[in-house]
Amino acid sequence: MRLPGRAPRAGDSGRTGSGPAPWLRWLPAGYVALVVVLELFTPGQWPVSFVLVALPLLAAFAHSPAVVAGLTVFAVLLEWLLTDSPCCAGREVRYRWDQYYMTAYLCTALVGSLGTVLAAHRTRRERTLADVRFVADIAQQVLLKPVPHRIGDLRLESFYLSAAAEARIGGDLYEAVPTAHGVRLLVGDVRGKGLPAVESAAALLGAFREAAHDESGLPGLVSRVETSMTRRAEQLSASDMGERFVTAVFAEIRTDEHVVRVVNCGHPLPLLIRPGELHELDTGRSDPPLNLGMLVGEPYHVDVHPFLPGDLLLLYTDGVTETRDRDGAFYPLVERLRSWGPLPPRELLDRLHGDLLEYSRHQLRDDTAALAVVLLPHEEAAGASARAGA
Repeated sequence: MRLPGRAPRAGDSGRTGSGPAPWLRWLPAGYVALVVVLELFTPGQWPVSFVLVALPLLAAFAHSPAVVAGLTVFAVLLEWLLTDSPCCAGREVRYRWDQYYMTAYLCTALVGSLGTVLAAHRTRRERTLADVRFVADIAQQVLLKPVPHRIGDLRLESFYLSAAAEARIGGDLYEAVPTAHGVRLLVGDVRGKGLPAVESAAALLGAFREAAHDESGLPGLVSRVETSMTRRAEQLSASDMGERFVTAVFAEIRTDEHVVRVVNCGHPLPLLIRPGELHELDTGRSDPPLNLGMLVGEPYHVDVHPFLPGDLLLLYTDGVTETRDRDGAFYPLVERLRSWGPLPPRELLDRLHGDLLEYSRHQLRDDTAALAVVLLPHEEAAGASARAGA
């Protein structure tokens, strides 16, 4: 199931696929073919048909209980047929009703019963996991609502990838809200994992969505979100309170001014991409993470940068830059972006998504979220508006 506003998970089916891999479904057939071939070309005193006892267990990995039960009956019959099959000249005749062969038939039936039970248990677990994933997908749509693909002259795209395949959601978050004060953006990362991180992310997003319309200045918006997070932290135990801080970057884009205002609360540096250039929006000063600003007591610092038509702003969480390869090297985001050159937001995030999975060999250790915003040139924006009106 693909959620709106998220990059497709093509390539990571090994992590999130529902049901067994296709090759597992064909494993019993290949196993039977191998046993038959070996039986035909081995001496009579070395029977191979005994190994068919494992067939029901192989089938239990990928097939339903009914199929496993049917393959159990098939395995017993095949053992019985192969017992006295003089296919080669001079081959000794075996005795189907010998006590050793009868024991093999009985063992195959018992193992088949066990395989049927295991298949039923596996099927129930797969159904439960599918239900959990469905609920997680719905929860993510509520928590991380899809950002609008178009706000005025801005085009926006986003993606989210959870490191926990069963959970699908975590502590990374993003949001874009059109307001009378400009388009306000948020990308954040809650410290911690699991349900506590999700609860903190939900509280942060709720505060941001409400305050974005009320606060005229970006420092006031961040301060109000900080107050909401602090109030929530006070309701927690003393041990949990210290763990509930959030790194976040707030941005405000006013297309009539061609500038972007940024407040960085201990978050990875935003990137500004324009043809032939890539800039890290770093002024050498960063505010403390949310829920820790009360310890500093200083006003939030706003950085102002030019944001011209054709410029692309990339906001992301540290799950991107802290992705590691097999040797432990961090993902070189800036070098990758420079080698790719200017790309539209959707193509950029799709390429980043695939490259992260390939770089980590589908072993992501942290949640990953990114938000890309481009200011359309005047001609392209006018054409898009005309098409939308039509």
